[in-house]
Order: sequence, then structure tokens, then C-alpha cells
Amino acid sequence: MASPSHRRPRRERRGVLVPAAAAAAVGLLVSLVVALARDGGSGPVRATATPATTTDARPGVPPTATETTGRTPEAEPSTASPAPESSATPPSARPSRGATPAPAARPASGGAPLAGRIEPGTAYSGVATHYDAGDGDGACLYGPSPDRMTAAMNTADYETSKACGAYLLVRAAGGASVTVRITNECPSPCAPGQLDLSREAFGKLAGLSTGRIPITWSLLSPGTSDTVSIRYKTGSSRHWCGVQAIGHRNPLARLEVATGSGWRQLTRTEYNYFLSPDGTGCGGPLRLTDIYGERLTVDGIAVRPDAVQPTRVQFARH
Repeated sequence: MASPSHRRPRRERRGVLVPAAAAAAVGLLVSLVVALARDGGSGPVRATATPATTTDARPGVPPTATETTGRTPEAEPSTASPAPESSATPPSARPSRGATPAPAARPASGGAPLAGRIEPGTAYSGVATHYDAGDGDGACLYGPSPDRMTAAMNTADYETSKACGAYLLVRAAGGASVTVRITNECPSPCAPGQLDLSREAFGKLAGLSTGRIPITWSLLSPGTSDTVSIRYKTGSSRHWCGVQAIGHRNPLARLEVATGSGWRQLTRTEYNYFLSPDGTGCGGPLRLTDIYGERLTVDGIAVRPDAVQPTRVQFARH
């Protein structure tokens, strides 16, 4: 029932019915005449409502959260390979890549969801040059090595050291091939797709006097009996540390340290160390993830700067 304050009071009807009816009839007649004169005799006027235009205000996809990281406390000297021993200007064409993989995570058997520029199952084209690899060390800072089947990756495909440790099958146009491991970076004028091979590796494909040759190369996941090793950088302690993984079969996608609330991803540097600027996780459990999404957990590695400490784990072969 409506509130009494909203109800209209009842009006008296006695003695006013006839005048009221007459007045109503006159009013109706006047209204019809006015309407006909205004409309010119046409049909009734129709009012149409135009709906208000609405804007889709759905928010966009929020950016992916990243771990908070700091700066490296010291500048690293560049150990990248010198300019390749060829005076010709490298081609600017980028290697063929095929379709970009979907960003959704996939199981290891379905591809490499964490791969960057270098993806498995893809043949890249470019040129090969050569340089003196010296003692086998390079920008990846793995240290001296007797293995000379190595190569320096161009800066674009080096991808802030993500290519470090990757094994590649390199083929020359004539059919010769060689397997190399990326231990160095080749700065400009090395172009995307270009490999600067050690002299020993280049010699498996062509004579050194050739200088540069067209090649194709692809990522390998080789068989090996070695396990992954861990090394803490010079100056590392419980308050700051740099961590490096050595001997991984597949390219390393990320390195994490254990915290009180889970795992924290460390920032990768161009000199192939992962930094914990505030000491979080230094000396604690580590978790390594390769480009296929496989995770390896390593414990019991003490903070011993410059010491290569072997583990008992290795990534699966693909």
C-alpha cells in the first residue's frame, strides 16, 4: 500500500458532474482541431529513441609481473670475440624463423615454451667467419678449455647470454658439418644468423683462407654423461652473489633461488651470471629451468667463489 503522504485526497463530486463533463468535451474537441492543423492530416506522430552509444571499457591484459632485481655492483670487462676475420660486410638478412610459437606454456614434449630467438627444430641461415679462440674462454666466462669446437654468437642471437652453452650443428653449403658450443659473443659487424667459429671449427667446414662461407645451423640437445656444475662469482658472499651454471645440455632459460615464500628468479647478465644483489638465496637451494620447461633443483652448493662445484643432475635429451 502506498504511503498516505503520496495518496491524492478524494474530491467532492456532487453538483459538479454536468459542468465537468461539458468542460471535458469542449477541451477534447479543441485538442483534436489543434492536432489536425499541426499534422496536416497525416497519421499520428511517432517518437523514436536513439540509444546512447556505449564504449567497451574492458581493461587490457595486465603486464606480466617480474621479479625485483638490482644492479650489478661491478662492471664486467668485455671478453667478446674480436671482429671476424673478414673484410666483407655481413649480410643484413635475418635468418628464417617460421611461425612465432604461442605464448601459452606447453609441456616439454610439445616444444620449447621458454626458448628465445633460438628455437629447436628450426634451421637458421647466415654466414660463418673465424677467429682465434685463444685459451677457449670468452664472453660466457666459462673459463679456459681445451675444447676448441666452439663459436661466438652474434649479439642479436646471443640474447644477453641466453645462447651461452648451446650446442649447434653447423652445415656448410658443400655438405660438411661440425658441432660447436657457444662460449663467446661476436659483436658488430656480426649480423643476425652469423657465427664466428674458432679456427679449429671453421677448418672442419672450409679452408681458413676462405674467410667466410654461407651456412645453416640448428640447435642440438646432445648426449652427454656430464652433469651440471655451479660456480659462484668472484666476490660472492651471503650478502651478494652471482651464480653460473656450467655444462647444461640444453640452453638455460632461468635460474631461481629459494626464499622463505617460494622461488625468486634472478636476473641474467650479458656475462652469463645470474645476480642476487641483496643476497637472497645465496648458498641455498637453486632451481634451474631449461628452454623446454624442465626444472632441476640443486642443494648443498656452498658460496665458494670461483670454485666449480659439480651436481648430480642433468637436463633430459630432446
